[in-house]
Amino acid sequence: IIYPSIMVKIAILYYSTYGHVRTLAHAEASSLRDLGVTVDIFQLPETLTADVLQKMGAPPKGDDPVLTYDKVGSLPEYDGILFGTPSRFGMMAAQVKAFWDSTGGLWQKGGLVGKPAGIFFSTGTQNGGQETVAFTMLTQLSHHGMVFVPPGYSLGGEQFSVANVHGGSPYGAGTLAGADGSRSVSEYELSHAKHQGKYFGQFVMRLVGDKK
Repeated sequence: IIYPSIMVKIAILYYSTYGHVRTLAHAEASSLRDLGVTVDIFQLPETLTADVLQKMGAPPKGDDPVLTYDKVGSLPEYDGILFGTPSRFGMMAAQVKAFWDSTGGLWQKGGLVGKPAGIFFSTGTQNGGQETVAFTMLTQLSHHGMVFVPPGYSLGGEQFSVANVHGGSPYGAGTLAGADGSRSVSEYELSHAKHQGKYFGQFVMRLVGDKK
């Protein structure tokens, strides 16, 4: 059951080095907006210096607003939050962990308790953490009392196929960036992200509708 007359507001928080996670974030947002959901996209603050990023070959950041520390307190205003991160040796990126480390005030107040949360990600290789990167964020969600909403195998089709190389897992949409970040997000990976956005949005709409 979808509740089209109910106002739902979802935040998408992401960190992206080479642009792959940003691409997934905007794909998720497009499906949410198709449902009539209000979506705010924020990128998480960079912790690396410009010199280091240049040596890594990282392109300029996108123009999405940065969720600075003073804005963290606004997160309880959202009905659900999607988190996007690249993998760093099978774990969430340090920039994303730094964000979580700044949420102690929300944790003490229970500001995110009961909020639905989803995760999407990018890894350099097929075995680079398409599942484990999500695991590393589950501890954060659990401590905040958030409700993890994985899409599972609800997309079907290509999810069950091993004919083509692609990212994504039951824990969320994903892409493979290549070890040097040169691979582009595939059409299938974009479709997975759009599916997750729709799936997550419908879940949040049902939850908000039932509360009202």
